[in-house]
Amino acid sequence: MTAPSTPRPSDSPAGALGPLSLVLGAVAAASAWPTLTFLLFPWPLLAGGLAVTFGGMGIHYAGRGHGRLWSAVTGTVLGAVGLAVLFLLFATLY
Repeated sequence: MTAPSTPRPSDSPAGALGPLSLVLGAVAAASAWPTLTFLLFPWPLLAGGLAVTFGGMGIHYAGRGHGRLWSAVTGTVLGAVGLAVLFLLFATLY
């Protein structure tokens, strides 16, 4: 007979927001390189916006004890840097 499965607090989906933000922020920051920006155009914009959004949510939940704060903050910063470089690049071109 199997033991009853009760969810643990660490099983919350909120714990995945920080690492997800970190991965999306890394994509946005790496795509800020001009050659990659033009080859992968819609992805830096989407990845940066989602990294900032999920990072903010991850910071909120990390303050409540779910997830890790460092990955959420790093993902938010990388996403914001990627978006800023993307906007500056397009502002100088147009």
